[in-house]
Amino acid sequence: MNPKTGIAKSSLLAASAAFFVFAGGAPHALAQDAALKQGQDYRVINPAQPTSTEEGMVEVAEIFQYSCTHCFSFEPYLEQWQAEKADYVNFVRLPASWNPLAKIHAQAYYTAEVLGKADEMHAAFFREIHQERNLLDTEEKLRTFFGRFDVDAETFDKTFNSFAVHTKVQRADDLIRRYRVAATPNIVVEGKYLTDGSMAGSYERWFDVIDELAAMEHEKQQ
Repeated sequence: MNPKTGIAKSSLLAASAAFFVFAGGAPHALAQDAALKQGQDYRVINPAQPTSTEEGMVEVAEIFQYSCTHCFSFEPYLEQWQAEKADYVNFVRLPASWNPLAKIHAQAYYTAEVLGKADEMHAAFFREIHQERNLLDTEEKLRTFFGRFDVDAETFDKTFNSFAVHTKVQRADDLIRRYRVAATPNIVVEGKYLTDGSMAGSYERWFDVIDELAAMEHEKQQ
C-alpha cells in the first residue's frame, strides 16, 4: 500500500490475484536447490530490532493495514499458516498507520487487543471494509462496529482514546520505521529479517521462507 494514500503499490504483489497460487496443505521446508538467498528471499534488518516475544520463542510479525487489499487477500492463508506453524513461533501483528485512515484503524486494532477481542474481531474488520464497503473511517462507525461484539459505547470511547492504545500505536510506528517498511503486507522474523510476497513469488514459497528463517533463529537459541 502507498503509505500516504493507502493505494496498493504496483511494485508489491501488483498481480497478486493472478500470480499468487497457494498449493494448500502444511508449509514445508525448502528444497535443497531452493535455499534461502539474502537480498532475494529476504533482507537483513540492520541493526536488529527488539521483539516483545519471550526468550526461547521466535517472533514472526505481520505489518498490515486493514484497508490494504493485499492484506485482505493474504489473511486466509495466514490463518491457515498460524494453525500449522511451529510451536516455537510467536505470531504478532503490527498495524501500519501511514495515513489518517490507517491510523484510526491501528487504534481500532489495539482497542480490540486491549479489550481481549483482537482474535475475535480481526477477520471481521477485513470483511466489513472489503466486503461490506464500510471503511470504518470514523470513531462513530467504529463505536457501532464494536457494539456488535458486546463493547458498549463508554468502554469503546475510554479504550480507543486511552494511553495504553496510543502507546501501542506509537511503538508499532517506531518499529515499522526502523524496519524500513514502505508497503503492506510484510513479514519480519525476530526483528532481524524482512520478507514480502514480491520476493517470494508465491504464497507457498513465502511461507517456506518464513518457516526457514524462524527455524534458523530457533536453532541459534538452542
